[in-house]
Amino acid sequence: MSAILRTENLTKKFGGLIAVDNFTLSLESGRLHAIIGPNGAGKTTFFNLVSGILPLTSGKVFFGGREITGLKPHEISRLGIKRTLQIKSVFPQMTVAENLWVTRQASQGFLHPFRAATRDTQTRERVDQTLEQIGMTALADRTAGTLSYGDVALLEIGMALISEPKLLLLDEPTCGMSPAETERAVAKIKELARSIDIIIIEHDMEVVFGIASDIIVMTQGAILARGTPQEISNDERVREAYLGRPEDEDYVEEAAHA
Repeated sequence: MSAILRTENLTKKFGGLIAVDNFTLSLESGRLHAIIGPNGAGKTTFFNLVSGILPLTSGKVFFGGREITGLKPHEISRLGIKRTLQIKSVFPQMTVAENLWVTRQASQGFLHPFRAATRDTQTRERVDQTLEQIGMTALADRTAGTLSYGDVALLEIGMALISEPKLLLLDEPTCGMSPAETERAVAKIKELARSIDIIIIEHDMEVVFGIASDIIVMTQGAILARGTPQEISNDERVREAYLGRPEDEDYVEEAAHA
């Protein structure tokens, strides 16, 4: 399969700290990729470099065969890369549908603050499609600030999806969720992955081993290991550098076989 995302010698330094170190990676289209690693491993920095939020120190980034090194975040976004953040970011005073409508308008480079949403047929249809896609049609008129944490996370995914991206970067999508919310989010991400390329950063090992077909383990800004869930669960380097304690190893083995 062709690579949806590729990096060559990607490096980011903050003064004397190397956050991402000579990172070379090729992620094939059609697979759900997960990036794991201890805090400070460089996972979110990697997302920030790919999405243009942070400038590179050196290296190159390619998206669908096109070099995007040095492009601004809005340029990268319009090419088809969308991301969600660890800290959920929605408009709490607006309804679910209004959040999606405003995001869609902004992604197209224009916004009509005084134009009724009902008059914009194309945007309204896309909002309806996205509501159905994330399973929130029944909550369309609910004010975002009154949603459960899990629903806020799904809405944020919807806000990323509404501009029909080719690649979705999800940073800790299940962080802070209850077990029931996590189960629902995992099912939705699996469903979305059938039609869109997704890369997730996630600390919940049960989520990772239940959702990903390809796992990249980062430590100190570099790739420690890469493989299938089974390969990663059996990798002694991963156990030593990331999983650490024997009870963590048992947990990952259980998650991998779940």
